Parts: sequence; C-alpha cells; structure tokens
Amino acid sequence: MSRDDKIRLGGMALSNGVLVHGARFWACAVRDDDGEVHVASGEKPVQSASVESRLLRGPLRIAEVFALLPVVRRALPEAKLPFERPEVAGALVGSVLAVRGLRSMRLNPFAQETLAALIALGPAAVALRGTALAEYHGAEHISIGTYEHGEERQREHERCGSHMLGPLLVTTAVGSVIAGRAPAHVRPLARLAAAAGSLAAAVEVFSWMVANERHPLSRALARPGHELQHRLVTAEPSPEQLEVANAALAECLRLESAANGGRDLPPEEAPPA
Repeated sequence: MSRDDKIRLGGMALSNGVLVHGARFWACAVRDDDGEVHVASGEKPVQSASVESRLLRGPLRIAEVFALLPVVRRALPEAKLPFERPEVAGALVGSVLAVRGLRSMRLNPFAQETLAALIALGPAAVALRGTALAEYHGAEHISIGTYEHGEERQREHERCGSHMLGPLLVTTAVGSVIAGRAPAHVRPLARLAAAAGSLAAAVEVFSWMVANERHPLSRALARPGHELQHRLVTAEPSPEQLEVANAALAECLRLESAANGGRDLPPEEAPPA
C-alpha cells in the first residue's frame, strides 16, 4: 500500500500518553502511575474533513482537536492533559502580560506583531521541553510517521503543527497590522476577524506545504517548525512510550478502517500530526 493510500492521521501528546485522530474517529492511550495502559476511543464531536470553505475549515481543524479534550477526559480519567501543569499556567499568564507590555512600546507595527506571536509560543515550549510530554510527542510522531511511510521514522514529522509556525507568524503579523488601522470603535471586532483570517490563511499555506514538501518555499517555511521540533518540543521516547502511542494508533486505525468498509481511505485534507 502506497503512502497516499493510507489514512492520514493527526495527533496530540499528553503528559502520560498519546491522542490519535483521523477524519471521523479518535483514540487515546495512556499509561497510569501503576504502569497499566488504558485505551479509549470514539467519534469526533466536531469534524472538519467535509468542510469546503477555506475561511472556515482552518479554524475548525483547530476547534475539532480542542473539542476532543473534554471528551477524552470523560472517557479516560487517567489522561493527563498537556496544559494542566502549574508552570504552564504561569507561562500563559506571563505571555499575556508580556504581550500587553510589548503593545505599549513604540515599535514598527509589523515587528511588534511578529514579536507578540513569538512570545505567545512560550507556554507551549514550557509545556514540552525536557518532560515526558516531549517524549510522548516524539512517540506520537514516530508511530504515525512509521505507519504513513511504511518504514521506521525519526521523531520529527513533516506534518507536525509546529510547521505552521512560519506561516502563522507572517499571517498573524499582517492581520494584526491591518486590524490596528481600523477605526477605534470597531478595532476589537477587526482584531477578532484578523485572528480568524490569519489562522485560516496559515492552515491553507500549511496544507500547500504538505502537498509540496520538496518545493524550496515549502522547505523554507517549514524550517522554523523543524528546528522547534528537533531542539525543543520532541525528545526520544522509551519503548514503553512507543507502546502507548502504537496502542492509540491501532485503535484509531481500527475505527477508521471499519467505517470505510475495511479499507484505508485518506480524507481530503490531512490534519496536523
């Protein structure tokens, strides 16, 4: 079976396991404090694969992942979600305060918004670096990548959401500069519209990058995300962590394949891994 004939999957690392999702279904596997592996699965409450609007499908792809989190928590109480640690909550508050301070400075608008976008990445870096979460992130990539390519893969994945970093920095900065020029009475609404438009544009660029990964521009846009993966947000997993990731992968593939009559049929657009 060729790579293009396989189901395209997305994923999310947890502090003690891995969440894998396809077009319609999700599966999550975690290892509890006693070493036992627990697996839960089901149908996604929000599904973006059938949405054709370029304006809506980008934000919906992000929304469908976050809509899964309370579902996973109910189905799998042993799951430890990524942003539950106190240091991550502190980093979130710190990034908000830093962005507010940055906006009060007299900087070039484009530079100001680019720096604000970079500061906003701080909580994610704090959540992942040097923790079991980074190791499970590596396990997620190895498991999904090995399935998709049919050979053992490294911990970096070409469809990781970190590859949206380059496009998102550009689209967010441009959108914020444009919104900042709106009349004061409509500026909050303009900023909200710019945020949605920036995310939609970044997801479309990301989809183009996935389809044209050998193009020089695609490589250039993916480079910041690749370095982020390699240096900060992934780590080499243990065999036990890979076992957990593979359990989530197998369960998600079982559900997707059963829904497709036993065949591997890829969705039109691949979610971030």
